[in-house]
Amino acid sequence: MNSEPRERMMVMNFQLEEATEILSRTPGTLKRLLKGVPECWVLNNEGPDTWSAYDVLGHLIHGEQTDWIPRARIILEHGESRAFEPFDRFAQFEKSKGKSTDELLDEFEALRTTNLAALRRVNITPDQLALRGTHPELGSVTLGELLATWVVHDLSHIAQAARVMCMQYSETVGPWKQYLPILHK
Repeated sequence: MNSEPRERMMVMNFQLEEATEILSRTPGTLKRLLKGVPECWVLNNEGPDTWSAYDVLGHLIHGEQTDWIPRARIILEHGESRAFEPFDRFAQFEKSKGKSTDELLDEFEALRTTNLAALRRVNITPDQLALRGTHPELGSVTLGELLATWVVHDLSHIAQAARVMCMQYSETVGPWKQYLPILHK
């Protein structure tokens, strides 16, 4: 094993085709992680004011309904003249009530499939990625930034769901905890 420090990876430029490939994998990744596992793995969180994997899934669904494609359409149709609607980061707590994990997984998969099909139909050009919209808190943002954020948002919530699940064994791993950075957050 090579013990030499590795160089930092280069930051990538946004590529829509690559981004949609990552976005298309999120529902399947979450389905493989969460479908059919005991509820304690999906419903437990890390304590007060934290989210469970179930909550993360509901949040991703709400984003599919109100964030990514609706905001892309606003940029393409109105530019900066019409600000995005504020995003309710906690809407999932009410909207997911009474739904099973499997129902949420299926709903997320269907919404993501629909949204990626809508994105492909628009046939966004490289020039359009530079078009600007108005975020209610951040101000001026580009379509490329919005779409890149969608990818990073997905990946960060996949990591969050995995971390919350890891935390269920944070004390039972014993002395190996020192080698498991995910348990030190």
